[in-house]
Amino acid sequence: MTSLKLQGRTAIRAGRYSVTLHRRSAAACALLLVLLAGAVTAALCLGDTYITFADMTATLTGTTGYDRTVEVLRLPRTVLAVAAGAALALGGALIQSVARNPLASPDIVGVTAGAGLAATAAVVLGYALLAPLALAGGLAAAALVLLVAARGSLSAPRFVLAGVAVAVLLKSGIQLLLLSADAIDAQRAQIWLIGTLGGRGWTEAAFLGGSLALALPFLLWAQRALDTTDLDDPTATGIGVRVTGQRIGLAVLGVALASAAVAQVGAVEFVALAAPQIARRLARTPRPPLLASALTGAVLLVLADWLGRTAFGDYQMPAGVLTAALGGVYLLYLLLTKGTRNEKKTAGLRARIGLRARAGRVRDVRPGH
Repeated sequence: MTSLKLQGRTAIRAGRYSVTLHRRSAAACALLLVLLAGAVTAALCLGDTYITFADMTATLTGTTGYDRTVEVLRLPRTVLAVAAGAALALGGALIQSVARNPLASPDIVGVTAGAGLAATAAVVLGYALLAPLALAGGLAAAALVLLVAARGSLSAPRFVLAGVAVAVLLKSGIQLLLLSADAIDAQRAQIWLIGTLGGRGWTEAAFLGGSLALALPFLLWAQRALDTTDLDDPTATGIGVRVTGQRIGLAVLGVALASAAVAQVGAVEFVALAAPQIARRLARTPRPPLLASALTGAVLLVLADWLGRTAFGDYQMPAGVLTAALGGVYLLYLLLTKGTRNEKKTAGLRARIGLRARAGRVRDVRPGH
């Protein structure tokens, strides 16, 4: 096994196989793993009943009396938060890469709205299979978006516009169902639409864990396919990339992961939007890195669920409320910092152009003139 250091990367070769490791991404993943371990520890130890770290670890090995608090109430919910946050963030990273737009996410392009419409219909009409119907609704909405967007070779602007249009139509259907439902059913549906991990457990966590395991080979393919998403269509076609097919594959994988997460925990918003961009800024990469995005999403949802469970006294705040608040603050931050950054770049560019122009005029002045 040999390694070759490139600019910002390390290429590891073993025989015919090679892996390129982005060093900044690796450092970001290490930091996120530490943060995730801290968030999981806080979620398991802190709450109505304080449990020391030693007692918590002893409980997990079956030697103390906190079995119900840790293994029944907190551990399943925390594992589910890790899996759901990772799935949402991966879905958001893939969709943003295909759309080439940091604001594209399952919340924006109709996946969450499709799952929400199906789940609302299930609650209002009294169907028992809420999670399967929500999954089918999210996938159906994504299929409709892809069908509309693919008529233009799945170009990035068309994909986003098609998603926004479908999401608006589906959300209007949700509102009609809520207005026609009984008060209790409407409240149950509204809680699901907000997104919460309360009342969920090992069944939902096992479903999402299995979904992520099944998606792993496709995610490995996606990591390599994402290297060509920044290329324009003629250049990508010229090097042998099937542009439309690749984009459809990446988009289908992203919406499948997001739909699976939404079907289990409800419409938890803004994790899929914010997590990939936070990971991209930590890793300083041109597009959201998949592993760092998954870890960021897991950290965000574990912290949101833990704070919602512990920070408001006897009232448990749904995780979706806190993630929505986080997303709003994040969007304002993007708006303010991007505007300031663009103004500084523009001012710097104008200053350089002015200096070059004055230098050119000085060179054009001949002696004696």
